[in-house]
Amino acid sequence: MASDRDAGSILKAGWAWLRKAWRVLWALAKAGWARLRKTWGAWGALLALAIVAAGSLALSFAVRSPSRRQYPQRQEVRFWHMWTANWKDKVDGIVERFNQSQDAYELVALSVPGQAANSKFLLAVAGGDPPDCMAQWNPVIPKWADSKLLTPLNSLMTPEEWAAFQTRAYPVARKIGIYKGDLYGVTTGLNIWACYYRIDHLQQQGLDPNAFPDTLEELVEWGRKLHRFDAGGDLTRLGFLPQSFPMYAPGFGGGFWNWQRPGDGLLLDTPENLRCLRYLVDRRKELGFENVLRFESGLQTGFSTEWPFISGQYSITMDGQWKVEQLARYAPEVRYGTAPIPPPAGGPKHFGWSNGNFMVIPRGARCTKGAWEFIKFWSGLEKPRRAAEFYTWGGWLPLSKDIAEAPKYREYVRKHPQFQTFLDVLPSENIHPTPPVPFQDYLWDRLRQADESAMRGTLTPTQALGRLAEEVEVERRKRREFGYED
Repeated sequence: MASDRDAGSILKAGWAWLRKAWRVLWALAKAGWARLRKTWGAWGALLALAIVAAGSLALSFAVRSPSRRQYPQRQEVRFWHMWTANWKDKVDGIVERFNQSQDAYELVALSVPGQAANSKFLLAVAGGDPPDCMAQWNPVIPKWADSKLLTPLNSLMTPEEWAAFQTRAYPVARKIGIYKGDLYGVTTGLNIWACYYRIDHLQQQGLDPNAFPDTLEELVEWGRKLHRFDAGGDLTRLGFLPQSFPMYAPGFGGGFWNWQRPGDGLLLDTPENLRCLRYLVDRRKELGFENVLRFESGLQTGFSTEWPFISGQYSITMDGQWKVEQLARYAPEVRYGTAPIPPPAGGPKHFGWSNGNFMVIPRGARCTKGAWEFIKFWSGLEKPRRAAEFYTWGGWLPLSKDIAEAPKYREYVRKHPQFQTFLDVLPSENIHPTPPVPFQDYLWDRLRQADESAMRGTLTPTQALGRLAEEVEVERRKRREFGYED
């Protein structure tokens, strides 16, 4: 039978929640008053605390509003996620399966979309009333873990589970979730990038689709043959242009973090990274900075038929695995293939940057055990053959080979054979996420800015990397002044 909280219960719960939030805020005020005054001044500090208090009160009613439960006799597990529309339907399906799979917990899901999700989570943790688990895809693990907002998931594992994760999970799945040796996030969907190529365009130029280049230099040469220009010399079709400094840096032996020796810290203005950025800039310069900008500004982008690859404005391009299912849905007539991004001659194969969806458990969660059971259920840490079906619902790349080889997942790949390319790349040690530093979001923004400045020709590669290193060092110095670790 379904149950409702009455208005009195809601007010009582909201008032108790606010008192907890105020105690936390008062502690933060005493500990951080000097920092706030130094940054914003006394009145600014008071205003900041007032805004947080008001937000806490509003949130207490927003996330603890009356809800109808299907299994009121079970222990409630509150789950927040950021999916909406048809993606929310897929998540609701997984939640329902979990609730049907056992009789100890009832998972209650709440969609908290957009950028507000992070703020709501932080306010809920500060107020002492967080969700039991949350699905995320923003770069938050290092910062939240460093701020002691997350529960180390390896503390919830048996020694056997922890050993199995370290040996069975794909390397990039471990990298995304680990911070300073502890596991704070378990992935439920990884993103890998590869090359998409139009078979018709290749055949028109006498290029063999079955002999895709295995070096970047050869692929660039294919691109030159596939470019198209109008009478005025303006680009009308992009054959192939290597883009994205974070994606290509590992292929040149570079990257931004030493994953074998984390103590080495950040790697930014290095010879390998400079060689990569110079190569990318030189290829763009061949076409003309302004020519490429004009071409790209006229392109439509979207998740259906707007993709320029479908319209034929790209011959070969780089994108993620989700495009396979979108092509099958929106453009089944397009004949295409996929292939790993080829490295420069002598470079490591199967390289790139990655991100993905992952699950975290905040400190202060009421039902940590139930949250952990749900994470194991969805991720496939437990019964990977069962979880394989969930990954096919979203076209998600799995946590481990055990899931990728499960019958349900193999059935999905047979239906979408171009998906196999991404599974072939997934086990590589050369796929890296953004470095695990507490200022990860800032670092990613500065990396993208350095990339954009070099690609627009406003800074040379040397200048772009030099400024990147300087900006990051300034940020780290500020953090040290305020008592934060690097």
